[in-house]
Amino acid sequence: MRTPLRVCVTAALLVCYILSSCATEHEVSKGEKLQSPDSHIKVMRNYTEPDVRRPKPATQRKKAKKSGHQRVSMGPRSDISCTRLGGTCQPHRYICQGRYLEDKCSGAKKRQCCARVGAWTVFCAGHHKNRVRACDVHGCGTFISRRGNKLHKAVDLVCDDYGIVNTPFSGSLAGPVSRRDPAGNAFNGVRLLNDVYCVNIFNIRPYRYIGPVVQGEALGYLLPLQERFSGITSHLELQMCDGTDPSPFI
Repeated sequence: MRTPLRVCVTAALLVCYILSSCATEHEVSKGEKLQSPDSHIKVMRNYTEPDVRRPKPATQRKKAKKSGHQRVSMGPRSDISCTRLGGTCQPHRYICQGRYLEDKCSGAKKRQCCARVGAWTVFCAGHHKNRVRACDVHGCGTFISRRGNKLHKAVDLVCDDYGIVNTPFSGSLAGPVSRRDPAGNAFNGVRLLNDVYCVNIFNIRPYRYIGPVVQGEALGYLLPLQERFSGITSHLELQMCDGTDPSPFI
């Protein structure tokens, strides 16, 4: 009787042990499944946390639009550019007994430099003043006088044949210039300029074409026109580089 009893007890204990082991493994497996999402999220958090803490790259700031109260143009900070030319800075609405020059005065854009009349010295040696050529058989010497079907956008100053022509203002010679009239006649000369003025001087033979010159310095001599134009008044021709009237300066 004892042997079968022992076998039964042993079998029962074995069954209990097996059931207990299965239950334990089931609990462990269930616990791992429950912990798996947290651990995965934690891993993902560890991976993404450096990116979250990393400062965002600075974005390029857009240039602010200039308001109407800001000054758009950057002009000179003083009036010295005008005063050294003998001019006066004043509002453009005022009458100027000469010519207005831009970008020479401080302040608002409407405030410009009024250059005085007669800013240039006498061109032709032996003359007390610059005298504009009057009308003759070949035309008139004033600005925008009629020349056939065109306008004369220059001013003619009376000079003597082969007379010395002086430099009207200090500046630099910028090379030879030439032009042709409607009849095909060529007129040669030189360009003179500085920070304010730029003028082409025709009908002269300059002593040189390049280099600095000072006001009053001998520039060259007048070429005679009588050989080609009988009865014409001997003169040199002044033409501003921008086509404007040089009369206020002479």
